[in-house]
Amino acid sequence: MPTRYLAILLSVLFILLQYDLWVGEGSVPAAWELEQTIKLQQRQNTRIKERNNALDAEVKDLKSGLQAIEERARSELGMIKEDETFFQVIEK
Repeated sequence: MPTRYLAILLSVLFILLQYDLWVGEGSVPAAWELEQTIKLQQRQNTRIKERNNALDAEVKDLKSGLQAIEERARSELGMIKEDETFFQVIEK
């Protein structure tokens, strides 16, 4: 009889320990969800880092020379140099 009580006690203890593993704080599903959140955040960080690097390169380019400023004035503002002729091609 005492072995039966011991087996029941050990079974209950095992179930209680399993409960924390599967349902409680820090459980396997919670850890999996946290890993997914971390992966998503890392992807977002990578995209933002690439964007920041591109902006940083553009700022350095604009600070270092007039060629980048001239290119931007031509493409975004439609400016032309003195003694240049501007042709606009309109396609049907």
